[in-house]
Amino acid sequence: MDKPREGAGRKRLIKRAVIGTFLVSIVGAGMWGVNRLPQAAQSVDFATVWPDTVKRGPMIRQVRGLGTLVPEEVLLIPANTDGRVEKIILRPGATVKPDTILLVLNNQELENAAFAAEWQVKEEEARMKDLKVRLESQHLDLTASTAKTGSELNQARLTADRDAALTKLGLKADLEYRLTKAKAEELEGRTEIEKKRLLINLDSIKAQLNAEEVKIENLRAAYELKRKQVDQLKVRAGVAGVLQQLPVEVGQRVAPGALLAKVAQPWKLKAELKIAETQAKDIQVGQIASIDTRNGLIAGTVSRIDPASANGTVTIDVKLTEALPQGARPDLSVDGTIDIERIADALFMGRPVFGQTNTTVKMFKFDPTTKEAIRVPVKLGRSSVTSIEILEGLKLGDHVILSDMSQYDSQDRLKLK
Repeated sequence: MDKPREGAGRKRLIKRAVIGTFLVSIVGAGMWGVNRLPQAAQSVDFATVWPDTVKRGPMIRQVRGLGTLVPEEVLLIPANTDGRVEKIILRPGATVKPDTILLVLNNQELENAAFAAEWQVKEEEARMKDLKVRLESQHLDLTASTAKTGSELNQARLTADRDAALTKLGLKADLEYRLTKAKAEELEGRTEIEKKRLLINLDSIKAQLNAEEVKIENLRAAYELKRKQVDQLKVRAGVAGVLQQLPVEVGQRVAPGALLAKVAQPWKLKAELKIAETQAKDIQVGQIASIDTRNGLIAGTVSRIDPASANGTVTIDVKLTEALPQGARPDLSVDGTIDIERIADALFMGRPVFGQTNTTVKMFKFDPTTKEAIRVPVKLGRSSVTSIEILEGLKLGDHVILSDMSQYDSQDRLKLK
């Protein structure tokens, strides 16, 4: 008969506890070791990324903007008088000369007023002729009266001289001599008065005729204005060019100042670019620009910078210094690039998808041999349209990825395949 051993159960319990503790320790150590191992790099297809190499040398800073070709000068043709559109001669797209009639307006009241003003001028001119005849007649009468008084004066002087001689010879009474002498003196005074009246009459005639001429000139000016307004009912182009707009129709009533037509010269165009206001601060008048018309490049220079911004952009005018390519026309969409600075020596690369001037970004730098990429911080400097300056984080010859890698933000290492 077996005899039970005392303490055997307790020993087995202790043994199991020791073994469990040992196993737990081994598992924990294994997990800790696994966590300490470097994380496996995620694979990325090299054909899907945009690589570039860090370079050193001259760098041209540029800004780019979209825009359109617009005429340097556009003639807006307003209505000078009230009227109704009677006839449209030409439509937009037609080539015009300065005297080309675009459309005809009708204003019967204006035509009647011009007709009345013309007859007022003719009536006043006839009145002036009548006045001139009457004044000349009065002047002739006064001239004749003056001549008659002068003749009487001469006779009186001769009589006085005769009586003076006879009086000295004692053949004439002294009283008779004095009477003839007094008459001669009286006629001499009357003659002087008649001469002054004649001169005053000449001045009066001149003043009356001048006043009448001023009145006629005023009526003529009023008539010329009416006649010019009637002539302007035939709306002309005013300059050589191409008719751009004609925003009226036959029968439409237009008020003075209303836009009737727009004429532009398509051979005198400029580029009007919209540049982001954050980039426009470095643009100056006179800087070199290049305009892409999708049918050729045209050189130009910045001619004007709009002082105000709209919708986050600034309007920049570029004067074209080369001949326009075939097909260039107003309102054609263009792409413009402006050179704002030339850096003689800079460390630079292509401009990444995410990376602005004077910021620090994290980019993937890769080894073209091992095809391993690691994320590094890069401090950026001045930027251009297609390139950006590197201040810190990369060196000459480094290979970087410029494309959008935001989907790998959780990865510090990549494997390019």
